[in-house]
Parts: sequence; structure tokens; C-alpha cells
Amino acid sequence: MAKLTMIEAITDALANELRTDDRTLVFGEDVGKNGGVFRATQGLQEEFGEDRVMDTPLAESGISGMAIGLALEGFRPIPEIQFNGFVFETMDSVVAQAARTRYRMGASRHLPITFRSPFGGGVHTPELHADSLEGLLAQSPGLKVVIPSNPYDAKGLLISAIRDNDPVYFLEHMKLYRSFREEVPEEEYTVPLGKAKVVKEGTDLTLIAYGAMVQESVKAAEALSKEGVNVEVIDLRTVQPLDIETIVASVEKTGKVIMVQEAQRQAGVGSKVIAEISERAVLSLKAPIGFVAAPDTVFPFGMAERDWLPNAEDIVAKAKELEDF
Repeated sequence: MAKLTMIEAITDALANELRTDDRTLVFGEDVGKNGGVFRATQGLQEEFGEDRVMDTPLAESGISGMAIGLALEGFRPIPEIQFNGFVFETMDSVVAQAARTRYRMGASRHLPITFRSPFGGGVHTPELHADSLEGLLAQSPGLKVVIPSNPYDAKGLLISAIRDNDPVYFLEHMKLYRSFREEVPEEEYTVPLGKAKVVKEGTDLTLIAYGAMVQESVKAAEALSKEGVNVEVIDLRTVQPLDIETIVASVEKTGKVIMVQEAQRQAGVGSKVIAEISERAVLSLKAPIGFVAAPDTVFPFGMAERDWLPNAEDIVAKAKELEDF
């Protein structure tokens, strides 16, 4: 079993599906000879040819529109939107078309498209590159939204997404691409969509997170354990649809919960999670629901990024507020 970074695990998943199913196609800006801006598709064009792994013009609307046409003709497209800050150029195709095609056509046609896109702060990208826009996508019925937090899940979730018969938006946090390695099976495997993962068992407090904030939550849990607080950490993995059962079961066990997201407080999926807990598990709560998120401002320029992004220290501080309630 090899130790892979998340970007290597994603490349492995793409190669696996290209080998497994001739209908799969990878395309986007610079994904061919250059292997993508982050090298997620490195070596794939050389192995599978320009008909299966192809470069496109710099036109996200064209990329997403082509994906719909190919899917309707029986292919399983895997378009890359080079940065998710450019998703606005694709919103008509993704939200108004792909997300509702199965309903529009009475389930007679499906659109098995996996949109891949990097996002997230902490790596000092230019403006519009790091924005956390998963909340916009998660509010679109008919669209699944997946955000892995580690290499193992990235490979298994991506294979599941590609094999799903409905459109999936697969978001990859840039800071996690090469930040650590873990063991990833060389053979194919799947991780189910719509199922959260209990990363760490606990009894006193639940931390719910996704993407890079899972790692910050684990750090916070380790710090709190030294003070006698036994923390449970949940990785949502899929933010639409949410795994409500796992969330509620944890809240009923611990009685205290903090939602953690990188997106601004007004954005992301944190408010949705908190609403579900308030409706389904309010009588189990021993304190108000905590919410750790970025400020409600536009994503800052690089020099202010570190101060703006939520981190483990913010989570610990919020946990102590709940402890003293």
C-alpha cells in the first residue's frame, strides 16, 4: 500500500476510471500535456491519448456546456474547472441544466458528470481563486457536492462520484493537495457519497467540519484532550446531501456541538447543518450551538489570509465558551 498525497490519490482515481470505462473523458484548461495547474492529471494524456484527456480553450462556460452534451450522448465526462472561483461562468450549465436534467426528462436520461475544481485558502492564491463557494452549489437540488479531507477519501469518493449517474461537484482543497501523505490502496475502492465519517470518537463535544477544517478540528480536539475534554470529530465528506443521521447521533451523545467551516459565516453549509440540528436534536443540547467560520467579508489578499481563516485556536476558544455555559 503506497503513501500518497491527496493530489496523487486524485490522479490515481482518474487513471483507474479511464482504464475501467472507455466512456470516461477528462478535459479542461491545461489538463493535457501540462497535467493541470496542480498536476492532478499529470501523465494521463500520455497514457490515454488526446481523445480521452484533452485541453480546452479558456472558457468555463464552454467546458461545462460540452460536458452536458457529452453526457447526453452516453459519455461520462470529468471536466476540470481550474479554480472554483470561476464557477460563476458555469452556473447556467451546472445549476439550470445538469442539476435538473433527470427531473426534466422524467428519469429517462441521466447526466453522469463529475465536475472537479480546486478551492480554499492558506496558499496565497490571487483574488477569486480561493473562495469557498460550496454553499451556492449545495443549494442546487439535483446536484451532489463532495469535499474530501484526506488522500484515502479523495480516491474513494472520486471513483464513487465518477460512477454516479447524476452530476457531482467534486471540490478539492488546495492546501490539502500536498500537505501530508497517508496509506492509499493501489487497487480500486469506493467511499460512499452522502455518508459522513467519525474521524475521532468522543463523549463531551462534537466538532463538525469538512475540507481543510477537518484537520484544524483534529488539532483542536488534541489540544482540548489535554484539558480533559473528550471531543468527537465528524468529517461531512459530502455536503449535499448531508448525513443527518450521523450528525444527530453524535449530538445526542455529546450534548454540545460546534460547526466549523472555512467559508464565511453567511456562506458554506454550516447554517444548514445548524438548522438541521436545531430541528432534530434541540432537546439533546446542553449549550447553544457554536459556529466557527470566516468573517462575512470577501476573501482577503494574501498578506491578511492567515488572520482571516479559521483555525484550531478559534475552535478551542469556542469550545471553552460552551464548556463554561
